[in-house]
Amino acid sequence: MTATREVSTRELTELVEKGKIERVLFDYAHNLDMNLPDQLAELFTEDCYVAYGPDFGAEGRAAYRETLDGIGTFFTATSHHVSNVVVDFSEDLTSAKVRSVLYAWHQYTKEGKADGYFFGQYHDDFVYDDEHGWRFARRELRASGVVDFHVKKQIPIGRA
Repeated sequence: MTATREVSTRELTELVEKGKIERVLFDYAHNLDMNLPDQLAELFTEDCYVAYGPDFGAEGRAAYRETLDGIGTFFTATSHHVSNVVVDFSEDLTSAKVRSVLYAWHQYTKEGKADGYFFGQYHDDFVYDDEHGWRFARRELRASGVVDFHVKKQIPIGRA
C-alpha cells in the first residue's frame, strides 16, 4: 500500500529555509576552523549576544569580533562538527529557534598542552532580513562534557 500526503507551501518553505540556516551553521564551523574571524563575525547581527560560557561571551558584533582576535595564535588547528539540527520557525518565518549538537577538537599552540575536546549543544536564535538572509541574533554554547578544554566554566545543557 502506498500512502501519499500533500505537502503544504509552508512545509516546503520551512524545508528550504532550514537548509539556509544549516548553511550558516556550517559556514560558522568552517570560518572558525579556517581562522577567518571577519567572515565569522559577519554571520551575526549587529546587536547579537554570544555566550561560550558563563564568564565568556560578548554583546554586539564588534565586541564579538574582538573575542576572535586570539584564535589564530591560540590554536594551531580546530575541527568543529555540527549535527542534529532542529529548527523551530516563528509564525511569520522571520525568526527561528535552532538547536544543534557540537563535537569540537582543539589543538593548542602552547607547547605540551593536550588537545581539547568539547561535547555539547548550540542554542541559537536566528533572524531573517532581505538584505542579509539568516543570521545569528543569539548563540549560546552548552556543555555535555569537556576534556582538557581551555574554557574552565561551561553552561550545562540542562539535562533532567
